[in-house]
Amino acid sequence: MADPQDQLFTRFGKTYAAGEVLFRDGEPGAEMYVIQSGSVRISKHVREIEKTLAVLGPGEFFGEMAILNNKPRSATATVHEDARLLLIDSRTFESMVTGNTEIALRIIRKLARRLDSADSLIEILLYRDPKARVILGLSRQAELEGTPAEGGIFVPIGSKDLADQVGLDPQLAMEVVGRLEKAGMLQEVEGGYVVRDIPRLQEFLEFLEMKEKFGDL
Repeated sequence: MADPQDQLFTRFGKTYAAGEVLFRDGEPGAEMYVIQSGSVRISKHVREIEKTLAVLGPGEFFGEMAILNNKPRSATATVHEDARLLLIDSRTFESMVTGNTEIALRIIRKLARRLDSADSLIEILLYRDPKARVILGLSRQAELEGTPAEGGIFVPIGSKDLADQVGLDPQLAMEVVGRLEKAGMLQEVEGGYVVRDIPRLQEFLEFLEMKEKFGDL
């Protein structure tokens, strides 16, 4: 029996190389994308600086808002790692949603998760202290994408993407990461970071919140 994923790819799929731009912020959109393999980076220019909003992996979808509300793309999508993507046009999308409750519920859950991520990003950017931004950014990523690893929780995010997500200069973000590593709360590994002590990280964040609120008394 043929693999359902292969059947879908035969009908809707296309391969893309890392670095290819799928669409840019402001362009019209006629289809959404589903990632079968590889990853895609979603970014947006803010004050002439490119900010990474998310790096999406297999099973994730993006670009759906352009076909739901007929508005231009609200961000730029770039292939992060060589990818196999399914391209779904508006008619096929509507047919899938109306004809399959499970698909509709999955999309609703994904959209709700995106709203949570957007709220988290706003919360992160409200902090002035770069240490608080990095800690909160890693904590949120651990909640959303973290997996158990030796000595802690593995968070799959690169140094540049982390800096972009928390709105910091990469060098400053890495200085903060270095301090957290030295304190034993974090370890940089291939493909991301291992958060070694989440309770201690949370305590440090609470301390920084108090310091930001009341200053040095």
